[in-house]
Amino acid sequence: MSKMSLNSAPTATYTRRNFLRGVGSVPIVAAAAAAGLGFSASADAELAPIQRAGKGSFLKTSVNAYSFTKLLNAKIKHHQQGMDLYDVVDFCADHNIDGFDATGHFFPDFPARPIAVSDFKPEELRSLLQQRKLKFVALSSGELNIDPAFEGQQLDMHVSNARFVRAVDGLYLQVLDELKPYPRKVVPEECVRLGKLLTKLGKRVSDAGVKLGYHNHMNTISEHPENLQRVMDASDPRYVGLELDTAHYVAGGGDPAEAILHYGDRLLFLHLKDVVDLPVDTPGVKYPFKFVELGRGQVNLPAVMNALQKTKYSGWAIVELDRVPDKSRTPKGCAAISKDYLQNQLHVAV
Repeated sequence: MSKMSLNSAPTATYTRRNFLRGVGSVPIVAAAAAAGLGFSASADAELAPIQRAGKGSFLKTSVNAYSFTKLLNAKIKHHQQGMDLYDVVDFCADHNIDGFDATGHFFPDFPARPIAVSDFKPEELRSLLQQRKLKFVALSSGELNIDPAFEGQQLDMHVSNARFVRAVDGLYLQVLDELKPYPRKVVPEECVRLGKLLTKLGKRVSDAGVKLGYHNHMNTISEHPENLQRVMDASDPRYVGLELDTAHYVAGGGDPAEAILHYGDRLLFLHLKDVVDLPVDTPGVKYPFKFVELGRGQVNLPAVMNALQKTKYSGWAIVELDRVPDKSRTPKGCAAISKDYLQNQLHVAV
């Protein structure tokens, strides 16, 4: 990751106007995901524009719509006060965030109807993103079931979603395989089947003009690193890239820095996340792990950054926090913790 002069970035307090004039162009993204989940209107209004004050490597910022789950579901699915995807785009522009990541769940009628044929107009989103100087980085298109009975229907849906990504001038389609109860039991044949299915999907997604990224994830076939390796080995690198999630990789027993060095050019984009182990007998806990703010968990993030530098990685990295890990903290407070860690420990500007 090359360093970038901040001369092109304003140093005074940002407004939307000077943000639109002053955004840089380095192709690495960090998502301020912790800033979103559970935001009330008052909390949103209180969030000050982000200052580009870090030293060293410069990370553009993106937000994953999943971070606004409660508010998005309230408005889209329950017709209550909340947010829609246009509001998320406005939030990104208002708070000097440079990219936008969407999740299929928040489009009308998903997954009953593919996004591209829903009531959501891609030309409206593309125009809005252009006005706000934001990049559509990735769409989480959902699960890919290895059961042959569902193959045709699933491939058609994901390819349709890839066309939507292309229509909004986006980059990547993100998929994971079917989520099943933890801990996930896997046989090698399932890994091979998934790899071949990803290749088949990747070819069609490539024809649609975007790239396919497979998301390693707990509760899926790739829960453990050795199974992720089997999946990647069985897939064609021309059509299938890896969307490496650092927290999920650690929760599954792996070292994400080693994974970055190992997979090299197959790393399509990155989720920078942190996680801690939880005792299995913790009351009310569904899984023996919990996602936390950057620097407060078990992910060796300095080693991750070093690995990215060694491999001369020039893609996108999305920093996210699925939910507030402690009820005593707020989404804004969690975002501040991660931002402080990025700036003062990893020496990146957000």
